[in-house]
Amino acid sequence: MDFDFTSVLDRRGKDALAVDAVGGPGSRYPAPKEGFDIIPMWVADMNFPVVPTVQQAMIQRIQHPTFGYFDPSEAYYDAIIRWQQRHNGVTGLTKENIGYENGVLGGVVSAMNVLCSRGDKVLVHSPTYVGFTSCLTNNGYCIVHSPLKQDEQGVWRMDLEDMERKLRDEHIHAAIFCSPHNPCGRVWEKWEIEAAMALYQKYDVTVISDEIWSDILLSGHKHIPTQSVSEDAKMRTIAFYAPSKTFNLAGLVGSYHIIYNQRLKDRCNKESSLSHYNSMNVLSMHALVGAYREEGEAWVEQLRQVLTGNVDFACQYIAQHFDGVRVSKPQGTYMLFIDCADWLAAHGKTMDQLLKAGWDVGVVWQDGRAFHGPSHIRMNLALPLSRVQEAFQRLDTYVFNA
Repeated sequence: MDFDFTSVLDRRGKDALAVDAVGGPGSRYPAPKEGFDIIPMWVADMNFPVVPTVQQAMIQRIQHPTFGYFDPSEAYYDAIIRWQQRHNGVTGLTKENIGYENGVLGGVVSAMNVLCSRGDKVLVHSPTYVGFTSCLTNNGYCIVHSPLKQDEQGVWRMDLEDMERKLRDEHIHAAIFCSPHNPCGRVWEKWEIEAAMALYQKYDVTVISDEIWSDILLSGHKHIPTQSVSEDAKMRTIAFYAPSKTFNLAGLVGSYHIIYNQRLKDRCNKESSLSHYNSMNVLSMHALVGAYREEGEAWVEQLRQVLTGNVDFACQYIAQHFDGVRVSKPQGTYMLFIDCADWLAAHGKTMDQLLKAGWDVGVVWQDGRAFHGPSHIRMNLALPLSRVQEAFQRLDTYVFNA
């Protein structure tokens, strides 16, 4: 079965932040110069048509003319259990371990409210997903960063000594673990997760594990669920997943948590309910069931091949054409996190000037400083390869080698 990953979609006026937030009064990004169209490479959604079974499931439900109150169906829970077993090797998962969340960040806040008091410290790796920064600080928590370090091959690694020192000296009892990591694209190996979880056990740290990217793996890499590495990890981890990143369903809203520890589960469910707003949408439920079918599995496998090709092209192009620009090839996600420090120094340019040069020619990339990358740019490669190629040709001609 072949799916469409080559058509260039016109998303203008179709509720797409990726393009509608570019140009015009109050827009996040300026309109490109005349003669250049928009290539959206910032917000983390995809520019591919969804797997057809998503629309089929939603259309079938819409044909019934009532949309009243409802409870999650058995098909919803069965789809999650089956997906986790087939993709992540999870066994023993039951519907009692699964809880709905409007979004991962809302779930993170609910979990933090259960684990900590306002003003408490939480360990987060940096570079850091900007959503963690905003949701934690907005709710009164203090982030303690443990910087990732690049090894001799440029691979991002956790600094276990730094983590231990901060857990011990700062008396930290909650940590955010991003797996795969956003924005660096690391797919953690089992021994790395085991080492981190051993530290968290030693210092009695409860772990909030964001695994929303766990299906977006590039060729040769495998996701290891944080809860799977030991019995202790299983019981001290609150894990978050969603079909939204995998299948481009963010506009429908709908994530879920997996919690095996009964006390944590009861408290998180209670905290999530307090807003009286953390409730499932009937169409997002049917979208998940439609996505997590066999056709969805086949679609994801083709998506991984497409993204692997896009990443290979982009990293090779950078190495061959953009002197002074460095990138650690991601192992998962569809984001690049490119370091422009040497290029900026060699050309006497600022980050703001570099970013604007890309925006001027329609390459709408994202300032990495918000992710704690001082000279970095974040780029979304979930577009047809033809658009990725066009973006890099524009960057070559008008930006890096102008």
